[in-house]
Amino acid sequence: MMLDVAVEADGEWDSSSGKPLSWSDLARRAAEAAIAESAFPQLASSSRSVEISFRLTDDEQVRALNSEWRGKDKPTNVLSFPMAEEDEFIAANVAGPELLLGDIILARGVCETEAADKGVSVEDHATHLMVHGTFHLLGYDHHDDDEASDMEAREVRALARLGIANPYEEAG
Repeated sequence: MMLDVAVEADGEWDSSSGKPLSWSDLARRAAEAAIAESAFPQLASSSRSVEISFRLTDDEQVRALNSEWRGKDKPTNVLSFPMAEEDEFIAANVAGPELLLGDIILARGVCETEAADKGVSVEDHATHLMVHGTFHLLGYDHHDDDEASDMEAREVRALARLGIANPYEEAG
């Protein structure tokens, strides 16, 4: 796969885990799993280079971006900024310049709080958010029930590929 995953992580992301952890590896695995479960699996075998950028930062940075781009003055768990259109995914094997899928930004504090609320590790929750964000870059959304159901089912399948339990099941 010609997938180029760029990850920039703030210090709090790097130092918060007790075990050696590669956010770059998690981001690559999350993006690959999402692409495999998308309507565009050909991106995985594209002869053309495909790039996704991940930024792991703090709540304040995400709040500022959320305010500027979405008019919501609060931090959120993940923001996605798509840069490609569906016709570019379909023509991924056509020789051409690198296909920039877009940027995904995660907020550390929100991610930690949600992980604690769900009783899962920060790494598993961050991986879910990376999968979720990748689906947004691929044109998926959850504005209506049908779209939300489709996106959620694809996320669950992608996470299963990574050995992560269904995050939408209620703990019982």
